[in-house]
Amino acid sequence: MPRRLTVRTETWPLREPFAISRGVKTAAEVVVAEIADGAVVGRGEGVPYPRYGETVAGVGDEVRSQEAAIAQGLDRVDLAQAMPAGAARNALDCALWDLEAKRAGKPVWMLAGLPRPTSVPTFDTIGLDTPEAMAAMATRKSAWPLLKIKLGRDQILDRVRAVKSAAPRARLIVDPNEAWTIDDLKTIAPDLARLGVEMIEQPVSAKDDAGLAGYASPVALCADEACHTVDDVARLKGRYSVVNIKLDKTGGLTGALDLAVVAKAAGFRLMVGCMVSTSLSIAPALLVAGDAAFVDLDGPRWLTKDREAGLRFADGAVAPAEAALWG
Repeated sequence: MPRRLTVRTETWPLREPFAISRGVKTAAEVVVAEIADGAVVGRGEGVPYPRYGETVAGVGDEVRSQEAAIAQGLDRVDLAQAMPAGAARNALDCALWDLEAKRAGKPVWMLAGLPRPTSVPTFDTIGLDTPEAMAAMATRKSAWPLLKIKLGRDQILDRVRAVKSAAPRARLIVDPNEAWTIDDLKTIAPDLARLGVEMIEQPVSAKDDAGLAGYASPVALCADEACHTVDDVARLKGRYSVVNIKLDKTGGLTGALDLAVVAKAAGFRLMVGCMVSTSLSIAPALLVAGDAAFVDLDGPRWLTKDREAGLRFADGAVAPAEAALWG
């Protein structure tokens, strides 16, 4: 019996709006791929991102375009040639990993030759809002040891100071999501360093980051929108010291593992990040997190309700996935 591909889109409401410099979302819109081989089913989840020209309908159609190839035995190597990196390939790549693990009766980490995963500390995100509202959110999360602050172009220091005052023991990173100019960065970075901020994620537009070359930032700079796959690594040298690996950018776990190897060899520290998603998106990303200096896998914590067998978040960390969820 040939393998069967099922594709569906899902909407998962958030318990509060999630705001960044580009806009606000109130639900996680995801695309799920399921590949059935007899009674065995592998699952993967992709999160379409408008910043990269993706839509839920478009990503769903991209996944469905591989239905015949999946039936004929498409594997992860062929998939990387058949589709560009992005949310659609992520859903299929992770479904193929999950299917392989279930058929083999072995976890994905073992099939991939990785160390057994353990609980990892993860940053929890403070969405963009007024300084007072961000302080209130930080107060609710003050027991969390790692906080990521979403920022825009105004009230930058007021917002960071508000969070720091509300959660004085937390380690801090910030993420303007490309909202700043090079001059903004050079002006604000020394003050952020004095406030103890450890890293700035994608401060300027990816298309304008040539201006970062040669700039000795007092705070580590991380490439997010500027780094998708291994093909980007060489261009980032001298501009950033950290790269953010997201499976919806790399096109799945396969590409994420490749990017981790290449980026480390090039001297970058690693960050592993996510979109707002269910635990099905986060489970494979956890297999890359062991080598990361910064782990930001809090996507499911924004949901009103997660999937069954969802990941466990406690004491500032996220535990490895159960086989009932993925892998």
